[in-house]
Amino acid sequence: MPEKVFASIITIGDELLIGQVIDTNSAWIAGELNQIGILLKHRIAVGDQAGDIRAALDAESKRASIVILTGGLGPTADDITKPVLCEYFGGQLVTHEPTLRHIEMIFQQVLKRPMIERNIRQADVPDVCTVLLNERGTAPGMLFKKDEVWYVSLPGVPHEMKWLMKEKVLPLLQDHFDTGVILHRTLLTAGVGESFLAEMIADIENSLPAHIKLAYLPNYGMVRLRLSGWGTEKETLEKDIFHHFNLLKERVANYLITDEDIPLEKAVGQLLKKNNATVTTAESCTGGYIAHLLTSHAGSSAYYKGSIICYDNQIKTKLLGVTETSLQEHGAVSASTVEQMAAAARLLMEADYAIAVSGIMGPDGATAEKPVGLVWMAVATARGVKSQEMRFRFDRKRNIELTAAHTLRLLHEAIVDNK
Repeated sequence: MPEKVFASIITIGDELLIGQVIDTNSAWIAGELNQIGILLKHRIAVGDQAGDIRAALDAESKRASIVILTGGLGPTADDITKPVLCEYFGGQLVTHEPTLRHIEMIFQQVLKRPMIERNIRQADVPDVCTVLLNERGTAPGMLFKKDEVWYVSLPGVPHEMKWLMKEKVLPLLQDHFDTGVILHRTLLTAGVGESFLAEMIADIENSLPAHIKLAYLPNYGMVRLRLSGWGTEKETLEKDIFHHFNLLKERVANYLITDEDIPLEKAVGQLLKKNNATVTTAESCTGGYIAHLLTSHAGSSAYYKGSIICYDNQIKTKLLGVTETSLQEHGAVSASTVEQMAAAARLLMEADYAIAVSGIMGPDGATAEKPVGLVWMAVATARGVKSQEMRFRFDRKRNIELTAAHTLRLLHEAIVDNK
C-alpha cells in the first residue's frame, strides 16, 4: 500500500541569500515531484558555508526520505558542495572516467579550447555516490544513500538540473519509492475579493474530505482556487476532485476566468482563438508589457495583430489620431485619450478588439489631481468603446503588472459579453 513520501530541497549559493539570483529551481523541482506522487516537505536556501550545508543536511534528513540539493558544483573555489558531501558521507574523491571523457569532448568539440586542471577536477566525485552523468554540462549529479534517506546533488544551472531530473532522478525515484497519487485542479476568478469569495464557498470548503485541501492564491486583483488531493488510487481521487471542483465552478461562475491553471493572458488568448477573433494593443504607460504577455505563449499569432507603443504624446496624435483638444483639456491619462487610442488602433490594425492604456507608473510624473498609480484603460469592439479608471499604490514595476492584469481582465469581459 503506497504511503506519503516526502522530499526536501536545499538550494546552495550566497547569490540566493543576497537576492542576486532568484531561486526558480525549487519551484520546478516541486512540480515534477508532485507529478510522481512525492510531496515537498520543506525548502531551504543556504550560503556557500560548509557548516551551513552540513546542518541543512542533518535537519532535512529528519523531515524527508528524499533530500535534493542544487548548486555549488562548479569549478571555482566558492563551489564547495562536492567536498562537503564527500566528507559528510565518509568518502574520498576519485576520477569518474565517463565524466572526464564527456568534459574532454565538450572542450574539444564545443568550446574548442584547452582544458585546465580546474576543469579536469570536475570529473572528481566521492567514491560513495552513484554518479549521474550530466550530458548538458560538465558537473555530474550525485546520488547518496544513508539510513534509508536518498540525497541527490544536482548542478544549479537550470537547464542542466532539469535534464538530470527528468532523465536520471525521477525514473530512479519512481522505481524505488512506492508513492501515492497527488492531483491538483485550479480555477481563476476575477472581480471578487478573497474574503468575499471565501464566504461564498464556505459550505463547499467545509464539506471537503480530509484528503482534499482548498487553497486561495490571490494576485493582481484575481484569486486562484486550487484543490489538492492525495490518494492511493488515481481513478478514485480524480472522481473526488472532479466532484468538488465542479461545485466550486458552479458557485463562482459569475467570476470565472478559466478552469485551467494558466495565466490570465493565456486564458484570454484561448478565448480569442475559440471565437476566431483578434486583438491589438495601444500602450503608453506599460511600454509594450501587455504585448509581451500576449505573445509569450505559442500560437499567439492566431489572435494577436500587433502593438503601437505610443509613449510620447506625438505618437498618440500622429498614429492614433488622439486630438490635441483632448490632450489639453483632459490630459494623456484620461478616459478620452484611451478611448480614442483603442478605437483608432482597432481600425488601424483591422482587429476585432483593441485595448489601450495610459497612466502614471511612478515614481515621477504625478500631480495633485493625477497621483502615481492612476491608470485609464479601454477596450474597443465593433460595438463601441468601454473605459475604466484604476488607482494603484505600489512601485513602478508592480503598477505596470497590475495595469496589464486589469486591462486583460477588461478585455476578457468584452469578449465574453460579445458572444
